[in-house]
Amino acid sequence: MFSNAGIGSASKQTVMDFDLSNYDKLMAVNVRGMAVCVKHAAKAMVEGGVRGSIVCKASVAASVGGPFFTDYTMSKHAVLGLMRSASLQLGAYGIRVNCVSPGPVVTPLLCSFYKVEAEDAGKLFEPRFRLKAAGKMLSAESVADAALFLASDDSEFVTAQNLAVDGGVKT
Repeated sequence: MFSNAGIGSASKQTVMDFDLSNYDKLMAVNVRGMAVCVKHAAKAMVEGGVRGSIVCKASVAASVGGPFFTDYTMSKHAVLGLMRSASLQLGAYGIRVNCVSPGPVVTPLLCSFYKVEAEDAGKLFEPRFRLKAAGKMLSAESVADAALFLASDDSEFVTAQNLAVDGGVKT
């Protein structure tokens, strides 16, 4: 099961201008939504005797923080905590739980965060990537490939891991 529950911050959400109403909405989707997905997948898998994989989408923001979007960073850090707890609790049933944490991917969500057009987003983030890929930006397909690896039997002994797919942004 791949849980991709998540929305972005409604404003800059720095610590000093934190809007708790926006925070509550974001946490309801990013944390509660993820927890509901994991809970129901785990119950169905355990009751059905299914050994397998649960993959949650977090973000490199959970590991590095940032100058704004504090609520988003907090929510993705909570997803890492959920994954680590679930992996310990579900391992006895043969269920692996991991996260895939993308760096900046040119999506409508990212463009709305930074108020840029898709063609300009690459220029904005290219300097942050340590891995230089001939002017290419991290793609949703690359993130999907990482999630597919974590869901596959190729990762049968991988659990409680946060796989950063970020071109070296986090390191």
